[in-house]
Amino acid sequence: MKITKFPQSCLLIETKGKKILVDPGNLKYKEDYFPVWNSVDIVLITHKHPDHCYAEILEKLDKKIEIYASCEVKQNYPTLQIKVVKEQDVINIEDNIQIEIVHAEHGYIPTMKTGAKVIENIGYMIDDKETRVYITSDTICFENNYQCDILCAPVSDYGVVMGPFEVALLAKDTNSKLVIPLHTDSPKFPVDFNFVKEIFEKNEVEYEILESEESIEIE
Repeated sequence: MKITKFPQSCLLIETKGKKILVDPGNLKYKEDYFPVWNSVDIVLITHKHPDHCYAEILEKLDKKIEIYASCEVKQNYPTLQIKVVKEQDVINIEDNIQIEIVHAEHGYIPTMKTGAKVIENIGYMIDDKETRVYITSDTICFENNYQCDILCAPVSDYGVVMGPFEVALLAKDTNSKLVIPLHTDSPKFPVDFNFVKEIFEKNEVEYEILESEESIEIE
C-alpha cells in the first residue's frame, strides 16, 4: 500500500491495483494535482467543507470515477454525481478492498453559525485484507471500538477537530501502528509540529508527518 498526502486532509491510497482519493479540497490546490486526481478509481468525501470537497475540480473528473459522500454533501453540491453513503454502509471494490463508512463528529465553534456547521460527517475504514487504514475526517473525540493499522487523523485542535493529545490516545485505543497527521495546512488553524512531535513521542506513538505530495509505502 502506498499513501500520498496532498494539502490539508487529502490522501491518495494506492493498493491492489486501485487508487482511492479521499477529501480532495480547495486549500492550496495546484493544477499539477489534476492529472493525478483524474486517474483514480473512486473518490471519498467525508463532509461538506470545501477544504475537503473541491466541487469545481470534482466536476471536471472523468465521469467513470465514482464519488461517494454523505447526503449533506450531495445537497450542498447538487451538480456533482454523488453516490450517497451513510454510517455502517460498506463499499466493496472487487473482492480484495472493503471500505466501511464510520462515525465522525465535527467540532463546532461560534463562527459556524452562518451555515458552516457540519450536520452529517463520516469517516472511512479502508481495508485491503493486509492493512486497515482509518481516516477519521475532521472529528472530535467520541466513544468507539474501532481498530486499525494506520490512523490518519487531524491534529490542529482549535475546538474544531482533535489535537495531538487526543490523537495519541486514539492511536493507543485503536492499536494503530502508525499515525499520519492531517488538517495541517490551514492558516486559520496553524499547527505547532514541534508540539505534535513532543506529544506523540511522550506517548510512544509512531508517526509520519508527510509534506504535500510526499508518499509512504506501507508493507
